[in-house]
Amino acid sequence: MLRNQPPTESVISPAPEIRTEEMLLNVGPQHPSTHGVFRLVVKIEGETIKEAVPVMGYLHRGTEKIAENLTYTQIIPYMDRLDYLAAMTNNYVLCHAVETMMGLAIPERADYLRIIAMELNRIASHLVWWGTYLLDIGAMSPFLYAFRDRESILDLLNELCGARMTFNYMRIGGVKWDAPPGWIEKVANFVQYMKKELPNYHKLVSGNEIFIHRLAGIGQYDADTALHYSLSGVMLRCTGIKWDLRRDESYSLYDRFEFEIPTAVEGDCLARYWLRLAEIEQSLRILEQAVQQFPADGEIMGKVPRVIRPPAGETYVRIESPRGEIGVYIASQGKDKPWRLKLRRPSFMNLQILPHLLVGANMANMVAILGSIDIVLGEVDA
Repeated sequence: MLRNQPPTESVISPAPEIRTEEMLLNVGPQHPSTHGVFRLVVKIEGETIKEAVPVMGYLHRGTEKIAENLTYTQIIPYMDRLDYLAAMTNNYVLCHAVETMMGLAIPERADYLRIIAMELNRIASHLVWWGTYLLDIGAMSPFLYAFRDRESILDLLNELCGARMTFNYMRIGGVKWDAPPGWIEKVANFVQYMKKELPNYHKLVSGNEIFIHRLAGIGQYDADTALHYSLSGVMLRCTGIKWDLRRDESYSLYDRFEFEIPTAVEGDCLARYWLRLAEIEQSLRILEQAVQQFPADGEIMGKVPRVIRPPAGETYVRIESPRGEIGVYIASQGKDKPWRLKLRRPSFMNLQILPHLLVGANMANMVAILGSIDIVLGEVDA
């Protein structure tokens, strides 16, 4: 074109229509954000999830069938391996079911030790969730703080029962060991430390504008949907339903303690985040009261027959684990081994809503939604 010549008018053709096609994408079982060997087959179109199919069973060990060939005391270590982040509650629910069938009385000191152990374990479980969830969505430092404080709890539990994760501490009729000298005082000191530390968790993460916009409105559902999917724990309470078995079907000595049942109405990932931190606060309240009320002396085992044989019949007992309602169904023929044992695992039940939440969601939100459910794959597969 010559220098002073006006440019000729050009015709700009419209951009061609962008076409996408569906693609199958495997997430896991090696993906770190699936928190264990869990596979999710998602069908995506562009960045939108059209279908999600969970593939589980990589950790399946047949625990329920194995239990039919074990004595009741021998089953306890297998319960540890289900929810290995909250093994104390798993220990307890089996013992509680057998004790219910046999009508056993539990010494008060043993009951207090059980509650202290379970609430410490509940806090430790929520700390693992908090740290790993933030790691999933891109924050590194919260993970380090969470595991620092969890380590203090594991030290306490290790001192109590000689193990850090799979405790095998509960016994039918009581507990295996008494608290060592000075242990209750150490628990009291930890409670005071954690009460001061928890506001720093909120200061570090909860008020962050980017974090709030990342989770608000994501993975949302209402109370009817939660009930339809038989959700429990935080997955239920995030829709405004105030249901906690520690209060609504009180067991052990929980009716002696004053504590709140935190709820939210938004039903999204952010609500579930806030509730788990609120539950840590309430567990600290329970622990503070438990150490103050802890008996100066007493037995740690009730009067239990040498061979445990629940009478013929059946029972279903449920308690509140960090992930929701965990239940044990036992059918007995009056022998030293259960005729049938069935477990209601909250991680497995809560996971059923995942395909419903993912359909229509953006692919970038998949890990945030999955992580907000707080599953443990040992419990999912059993």
